[in-house]
Amino acid sequence: MIRHLLSAADLDRDLATLVLDTAREMDAAMAAREVKKLPTLRGRTVVNLFYEDSTRTRISFEAASKRLSADVINFSAKGSSVSKGESLKDTALTLQAMGADAVVIRHSASGAPHRLAGWVNGSVLNAGDGTHEHPTQALLDAYTMRHRLGRLDGLKVAIVGDVLHSRVARSNVLLLHTLGAEVTLIGPPTLLPVGVETWPTTVNYDLDAVLPDRDVVMMLRVQRERMGDSFFPSAREYARRYGLDAARMRLLPEHAVVMHPGPMNRGMEIAPEVADSARSTIVEQVANGVSVRMAVLYLLLGGKTV
Repeated sequence: MIRHLLSAADLDRDLATLVLDTAREMDAAMAAREVKKLPTLRGRTVVNLFYEDSTRTRISFEAASKRLSADVINFSAKGSSVSKGESLKDTALTLQAMGADAVVIRHSASGAPHRLAGWVNGSVLNAGDGTHEHPTQALLDAYTMRHRLGRLDGLKVAIVGDVLHSRVARSNVLLLHTLGAEVTLIGPPTLLPVGVETWPTTVNYDLDAVLPDRDVVMMLRVQRERMGDSFFPSAREYARRYGLDAARMRLLPEHAVVMHPGPMNRGMEIAPEVADSARSTIVEQVANGVSVRMAVLYLLLGGKTV
């Protein structure tokens, strides 16, 4: 049984598969109900503790909690005591005093969820910490791949773009490797992290050479807000070398799908006609995120061992 979900590495193959199977059951249960709500976590309190701006992840966790009938408290650092200098530890102690059963945290500092887990009695879920990890995003991506392609074991996945600043990339590499997929990272050398050769993945700098045998291509957002220096000559040059346009999409096998964790820089890492094509799973990923996060909350708080 796990108490927290801080990293994709917390999940072995059996645990990860259990989460994905539970999410599928959640989907089926919600589809069969006129009122889209389950009583599973009635009386439990989930706190969304967000120190960074977020739309998809925060709303997804809030929807997941409410569909399981949990009480939800949304905490934003802006306009709170944090702006007056309150530390993460003091905020954690306040939440502990309020009886939070689970804390979903997004923070700009890598490792913040791990520190929080030592200060509260409830479960901690990492909703993104710095450039480190985002485990529930990796789970919903894996769920989407399995739903579209019928399997994960043996899939060939390309993750393309700004790997250096991407917590999504690290979590996906760890989880997909655990689930038997073959992952290749593609991007300019300046946007690949130091030590990437130790990751369970291969690295390539030529997008066109990799596409013809890929089952999945996941485009990463270029996180210009995290870039203090120039990591590539220009947006046009980046799009020419590493953007997925209609011509590149035609290099993919017929069954292959295109993914993006969002939000997108349309016209830079992905062309509008690709993002809106039948191959794209981008909208599905958002919908699947609610089911997957329901499954994680249920398994952590519902009393079932995972």
